[in-house]
Amino acid sequence: MIGLVLAAGAGRRLRPYTDTLPKALVPVDGERTILDLTLGNFAEVGIKDVAIVVGYRAEAVYERRAALEQKYGLTLTLVDNDKAEVWNNAYSLWCARALFAEGLLLANGDTVHPASVQRTMLDANARLTAEGSAPGILLALDTVKKLADEEMKVVVDPALGMRRITKLMDPAEATGEYIGLTVINPSAAEDLASALQATFERDPDLYYEDGYQEMVNRGQRVDVQPIGEVSWVEIDNHEDLARGREIACRY
Repeated sequence: MIGLVLAAGAGRRLRPYTDTLPKALVPVDGERTILDLTLGNFAEVGIKDVAIVVGYRAEAVYERRAALEQKYGLTLTLVDNDKAEVWNNAYSLWCARALFAEGLLLANGDTVHPASVQRTMLDANARLTAEGSAPGILLALDTVKKLADEEMKVVVDPALGMRRITKLMDPAEATGEYIGLTVINPSAAEDLASALQATFERDPDLYYEDGYQEMVNRGQRVDVQPIGEVSWVEIDNHEDLARGREIACRY
């Protein structure tokens, strides 16, 4: 299994940091960036090969590539998203479709959380596989956090897996929040690529999570794994960044 980071976004709400850098390269702990934390987490759980989807200010990631490889003992492959500044991330994930058959641990490039979350996901995937119920797609779900309007909310049926994933939902209806971490097994490669393409062709402003919903709508299964009580944050604005810096210094 290889790691995949979606790091093509501009992060306009984090200006002036993102005037010259993609969101993933905003510092959260001294000189450590969000991308540093993500790569460090991958290395900690034994993942050695990582692909990064780049777009906005991609040159900044290219310039740091060799140093990041040396620092974390990883081999990095950069995947270019040519529409990063005009289309949403359903297309961004689709740009990495050639890697789906490798088996991926996908991490959003704007979340701060400990490596224990990656370990939880890999362990759950291995356990389910050993039990003969290997998931095609396995989403990391926070079932502890109190939800509000902005979160990517998920409804789960214990027997059927994920049924809905959207921000546009009454928080009281949701089972939990998707935290931007997914195991993508090779068995789901073709179905996911097809669902993502249908999603951005319908509306290029849609999220890759809408691709997961497309899979469910087609009768395909998407499973979830609760992560327990973990301090984490998705960094969209300066308030989130302040919270991210409080969390990052613990890891």
